[in-house]
Amino acid sequence: MKRAALALPLLSVLSLTTLTACGGGDGDGGSDAKTTAGPKTTASQAKPAVDPVKELTKRFVTKAEVADYNVDEPAKGDAMAETQEDMRVDKPACAPLAYATNYLPLGDPEASMVRLASDGTLAYNYITLATYTEGKAEAAMKGLAEAVSSCTAGYTAKSDKASTPYTSVKKETPFPDTAADESIATASAVSYKGTQTMRTQTFRFGDTIVNYFSIDTSGFMQGRSGSAKVPADLVKAQNKKLS
Repeated sequence: MKRAALALPLLSVLSLTTLTACGGGDGDGGSDAKTTAGPKTTASQAKPAVDPVKELTKRFVTKAEVADYNVDEPAKGDAMAETQEDMRVDKPACAPLAYATNYLPLGDPEASMVRLASDGTLAYNYITLATYTEGKAEAAMKGLAEAVSSCTAGYTAKSDKASTPYTSVKKETPFPDTAADESIATASAVSYKGTQTMRTQTFRFGDTIVNYFSIDTSGFMQGRSGSAKVPADLVKAQNKKLS
């Protein structure tokens, strides 16, 4: 793993809930080209298409910008589900919440990437960046908003690896960011030796969505209630690169 030695895979933490519930040539035109009139731009000279993955990579926050955190790719196999298709939800309307709390992209993105920001403690912050074609980012945010309203009584998310019963979902106040077009914040609870609360903060900047998912695994490991918080300094630094 690239993360701190104390890191506990998210899948291992969420799998605990399964037990209690029984259950990633240059071309020269030649001398003629200099003397013969023609279009200024040819097909071979056209600007290459933008690679959305490369563009997203450039927009991730780095350790130099958030000195208290290591920012790395999550360990392979760490996720409960690698794709949206791998995630099953007992209440279909709650699927966007299941994606947000498992650092999967919302809606139908053109490209998406994930990074894990850890400060060396047992609190982990997953940042998912996704870019969309016109109109699809707004649709993805709408789906998340509807899920928050429809799933207050909870839902169960499953994959071939684990099952996580969320007992409640609450809408919270997102961090203020006047540059964002939309924002949604949630707190999702899981019953395990008390209540384990995970949080998300989701922002849309034009055709880009950033989702922050935070989980504090110390509660799971120490057999007590726990409550994660999305770090404001991390959100501020990452959002600045998107605005």
